[in-house]
This record gives sequence, structure tokens and C-alpha cells, in this order.
Amino acid sequence: MTTVDRRTESVERRIEVPKQKEPQYGDIVITDDKVAEGKHRKFVGGRWDEIGPHQLEYMKECGLQPSHKFLDVGCGALRAGIHFVDYLDSGNYYGIDINHSLIEAGYNVEMTDEGRAKLPITNLAETDRFDAEFGVKFDYAIANSVFTHMSLNYIRLALARLAPVMASGGTFYATFFEQGDDFPIDGIFGKPPKRRFTERNVYWYYKDDMAWCASRLPFTAEYIGDWGHPRNQRMMRYTRD
Repeated sequence: MTTVDRRTESVERRIEVPKQKEPQYGDIVITDDKVAEGKHRKFVGGRWDEIGPHQLEYMKECGLQPSHKFLDVGCGALRAGIHFVDYLDSGNYYGIDINHSLIEAGYNVEMTDEGRAKLPITNLAETDRFDAEFGVKFDYAIANSVFTHMSLNYIRLALARLAPVMASGGTFYATFFEQGDDFPIDGIFGKPPKRRFTERNVYWYYKDDMAWCASRLPFTAEYIGDWGHPRNQRMMRYTRD
């Protein structure tokens, strides 16, 4: 038997975007020292005084009233939550997020005493699979800058878990980064280190993808598009059938 020296041979490498890592949001711990430095605000994307109030004003334009039950999906450090709690009747704001320390930072640091009096801690929950069961039916819900970090099947899971807790006719609003219809599925745009894809976090999706996520679920999907988001995230509306 002839022995062949293969040390000079190697498998061809076709790495288009090296060192691209997927962040594990639930595993990151926001310590007290990081909170003191304001890292909890940066963790949720910054623009603290801009995006939070914008969400509330938009939802009010969509019909949100103080008497409605409202769910904040991916509530984070309550960037929007502090404004919704102030607007809604006591006990009507609920929030879920994958990061426990982030929620606690928002509740303990960003929320005022008056806000905490209107927001029972039992209205907040850490969940890794969108467990939004609080024993109430929600009239409105929003997921801002959440679907931008999730695969399509995970978005589908979110809708499946929200369906049982939404009131009939209730509306769930979700933002996403929209990819143009003429952009190739395997395309890459942008410059290092901020290259963008359709298949990696941060995700960019076609609007048809967002409608597909609601298929076989009791939601009617509607593309809203521009809603004034400072980072140009687009909006979808899912109405509970």
C-alpha cells in the first residue's frame, strides 16, 4: 500500500465574513457597576430619550388607551416601559424579556417610585421562549428591535406564543429591518465591521418573510412600513383573528 504525504494539501476555505459571532443576549449579566455606567441603556440600543417616547406616541396614534392591557415584548431595561407605565392605568403594563438582569435594572433604577406603584413586579417576567401568560388578554402589544435579532422560526414561535394571550381583534406591532425586494438572498452589503446579511444577526428580512411568520396562526399580517423609527426599522401589524 502506497502512503501519500498530504501535509501540503488542505481544504479550500471560502469564508466570506470572518469572525462573525452571534450574541447570546440572555447570558449577558448587567452588573450593578455596569448599570452605574449606564451600560443597560447602551445594551438596548441607546437613544434612550428618543425611541422610548416614540413608541408610546405611535401606539397612542394606533388607538392605545389608558384602560387597555399592553404587553411589551422584549421590554429590556424599560426604555419604553417607563413611558407606557406613566400613560396606562395602574397594572395595565406587562413586559417580557430574555435577560433577567436587564429587566431588574430597568425596574430598580429607571422606574420612579410612582412608576413602581403602578407596575407590580409580577407584571414582568424573564422568558427564553416568549411565555407571555399573565392571566390576562392583551389589547395591544409591541416588539421593538426584537425581530431584528431573531431567526424566522423564532419569530414564528413568538407569534404562536402570543396568539393565546391576545384579545380577539387585539393588535401586535413588531419592527424589523427590511431588505429590498431586488436584493439577492445571498447578498452582503455594508463595510466591515458592520456588514449586513439576510441570514445573520442583525437580521434583514423581506416584508414577505414577516407575513409568512404568521401563516397557520390566528393572525392577519399587514405591512405598515415607515413609522418614523430613527434607525429606519419598518413596522408590521399582526391582528388577532
